[in-house]
Amino acid sequence: MIQKIAPEYPDVEVEHQFVDATAMLLIKDPKRFDVVVTANLFGDILTDEASQIAGSMGMLASASIGDGTGVYEPIHGSAHDITGKGVANPLASILSAALLLDISFGMKAESEAVIEAVDKVLKAGFRTGDIADAKTPKDKILGTSAMGDQVLAQL
Repeated sequence: MIQKIAPEYPDVEVEHQFVDATAMLLIKDPKRFDVVVTANLFGDILTDEASQIAGSMGMLASASIGDGTGVYEPIHGSAHDITGKGVANPLASILSAALLLDISFGMKAESEAVIEAVDKVLKAGFRTGDIADAKTPKDKILGTSAMGDQVLAQL
């Protein structure tokens, strides 16, 4: 399918890789990749590795787009094991909504506003427990709702 569509986008470089080589390159040189198109199984493997580059699975948004309806979610799915505990990082869910706005609804400006709000919150030093480190001030470590509130405040 990609070979069929690629000629319509001559400014986009298409490169085919085996998943093991892609995994190695993703770790070695993550900036090499802008978009990775793969089947779900390999996508699950690669996104788990990529999450560690970003610092947490709670940071990576995902879009599964085919011929029909797209599905937008954090790479970790719904994280049933921490439901209701207030410790989930909501940023991947928020960024998945930004993908939805851009890709499915064509609302690029609104999508960029959401991404910018997340960026501002992180630059202000706010963290959820999964991305906080020993240098993060205690008052900047937030639960799920409080982190979402910070993003809303930036919008």
